[in-house]
Amino acid sequence: MAENTQLVPAGDFENIIGSTDRTAQLLETAKPFMELMMQNECALRELETKLNVLNDEFSTLYNYNPIESIKTRVKDPLSIVEKMHRKGITPTIENIEKTLNDIAGVRVICSFPEDIYAIADILTTQDDVTLLKRKDYIANPKPNGYRSLHLIVGIPIFLSTGKKMMKAEVQFRTIAMDFWASLDHKLKYKHNVKNPEDIAAKLKECADSISELDYRMQEIHNRIERESWDSE
Repeated sequence: MAENTQLVPAGDFENIIGSTDRTAQLLETAKPFMELMMQNECALRELETKLNVLNDEFSTLYNYNPIESIKTRVKDPLSIVEKMHRKGITPTIENIEKTLNDIAGVRVICSFPEDIYAIADILTTQDDVTLLKRKDYIANPKPNGYRSLHLIVGIPIFLSTGKKMMKAEVQFRTIAMDFWASLDHKLKYKHNVKNPEDIAAKLKECADSISELDYRMQEIHNRIERESWDSE
């Protein structure tokens, strides 16, 4: 390369330096938020590990897996800011941590309603898990038919600076409840749907049928387990 070759024209150095400074400033401003997102990811890993351990234990002791699947997610930044604005609260890190309970979310899909309550009770009686709030939409469904067990829990994570308590939302559903909720979600976010009231009414009917089916299947499962045990 010739000695007088310039990779960057001289007149552009000032713009590049200014741009670099602005980028550094933005990164420094975003750092606390990035740390909060990382901490919520850690809380999810702690919860997911606990649930997987319980599922493995049931498999070993009873030859049965009460948990079909576990899904985790951290709420995206835009959703966090929008939710804070809806609440009329300035989206500072302190306000976000104090106000929002569902930045970290876990969805646990179980085979039967009995499994939901069993796993939820075992999880919330562990020494390092604190039950902060419980909403039972299985026993008390929403008017549209939505069914799920919602827990807000506190769980510690261990950082280089020490222990920090985090909050997370854990939703428990059966396979059928989750299938119904997915379809209901599509209805809410689809635009220009014809006759949405009629569709909502049909979904409510389906929710009632699903609930009945869940408990009938549970009864059959319990009978199979009982008669299999009696025959041994």
